[in-house]
Amino acid sequence: MADRFSQRRALWAITKASFRAIFRNISSLIFSIIFPIVFILIFGSFGQGVPGRNKIAFLPGTDTTSQLYDSIISNPLIKVISYRTAKGTIDTARMKEDLEKGSLDAKVELKQFMDSSGQPHFIIHYTSTTASGNAIAALKQTFDNLSFKMERQMAGTRFNHFQIIPRIYEVRPYHTIDFILPGQLGFSVLFSTLFGIAFTFFNLRETLVLKRFYASPVNRINILLGIGASRLFFQLVNVIILIGFGYFFLNFTLLNGFVTFLELIIMSVYILFILMGVGLIFSSVAKTDTSIPLLINLFSFPQILLSGTFFSIDVFPKWMQPFCEALPLTQFNNAIRKISFEGAHLTDCWKEVGILGIWALITYIIAVRVFRWE
Repeated sequence: MADRFSQRRALWAITKASFRAIFRNISSLIFSIIFPIVFILIFGSFGQGVPGRNKIAFLPGTDTTSQLYDSIISNPLIKVISYRTAKGTIDTARMKEDLEKGSLDAKVELKQFMDSSGQPHFIIHYTSTTASGNAIAALKQTFDNLSFKMERQMAGTRFNHFQIIPRIYEVRPYHTIDFILPGQLGFSVLFSTLFGIAFTFFNLRETLVLKRFYASPVNRINILLGIGASRLFFQLVNVIILIGFGYFFLNFTLLNGFVTFLELIIMSVYILFILMGVGLIFSSVAKTDTSIPLLINLFSFPQILLSGTFFSIDVFPKWMQPFCEALPLTQFNNAIRKISFEGAHLTDCWKEVGILGIWALITYIIAVRVFRWE
């Protein structure tokens, strides 16, 4: 009789039953699909540009000894990006590339000269692209305010010590949806996966279903795979719906078309694999079902706030940004944005993939140690 038992059929039966159970839960459908779409529509209607500090880089030849330079680098609304190489030169090619991608808001050159009366005059010459969206207007306003403030501090009554010369050229536009939708993908998979896995395994354990499974001829790995595969497939359906909604209705950028779409799916599977491990940990360490939401919120809400889901992490103090960068959802958001808008491939996202790999390793080492069948 044992010889006739099919592990493959058992795996398929568990997967199918778990998948049906997910779709019977209306709240999971609302939370996984409807909420993210609502957030996408709300935040996507704000127009172009992403809130946060303006990212600028100084061109070679910039006067770094002037008071104007000191005022710019100390301005809280501006973040200066360095493109200096190991040889001490400035990589202007990479600067131009980032400018056209929207990763850099402007490249700036500062000049200072004295007039015949000995009064200093300053020239701010900056170049930006339409990929920066509303960040262009924000940067101009920052330069205007800065020059006006310095004018008031300078001797004399003539307000003509500053000249601001912008140059904006047309490139592929950067829409708010290109920032918001990746964050909402992360938001959706984070909460729905953690709640789904944690509560599912906790309830199966409390009702002794896992114990019965454990005593059956079904391989233990097939039990975990069956439940995990149903959750993975459900979340991938959500991801496809959200990407499709953004692409067809809100002009979400898929730079390399179907190839970009496939790479977004692969990254989603990667983060889902990690989050399922976290859900297993929470289901094992929780003593009651009321403690599960607390554990999930302690893990999730810092990431929702600090991982660039709704706004750039550049708005946070510099001492906090390394912590933000270490969060798995930050790396997922960064990778998705690079792949979709910048046209990067998975091989170009080695940093993000590597940090997520460390999270996966730590997560499943803990999960193996704490997971209980009863």
